[in-house]
Amino acid sequence: MNPAYYYILHVFALLVLTAQTFSAFANPAPENRKQTMIITGVAGLLMIFAGFGLISKVYANHFAGWMFVKMACWLVFTALGGLAYRRPHLRGKLAFTAFAVLLIALVMVYVKPF
Repeated sequence: MNPAYYYILHVFALLVLTAQTFSAFANPAPENRKQTMIITGVAGLLMIFAGFGLISKVYANHFAGWMFVKMACWLVFTALGGLAYRRPHLRGKLAFTAFAVLLIALVMVYVKPF
């Protein structure tokens, strides 16, 4: 498959995951929980699928340190949507964590320090 498709799928899944996560921060009503968990779960799976597709196509399965950091960021960010419903009193700290994780992931992609 063309790597451009993986790029598009990866970024689209990131946008959906980010939108749903911050939507959960804005309104952690219990009736929204199931839909948010389904959407963030599917988006998270699409994001990791496309990420590994990119590693396979663009980097020939050679893992660098920045890729492991991005995987850790993905794991944390995927969990934040669910945490917004379990700990609604921590929404501000969780939102700050989400911004920090997104910033770290972006730095890893564009700077590739490792």
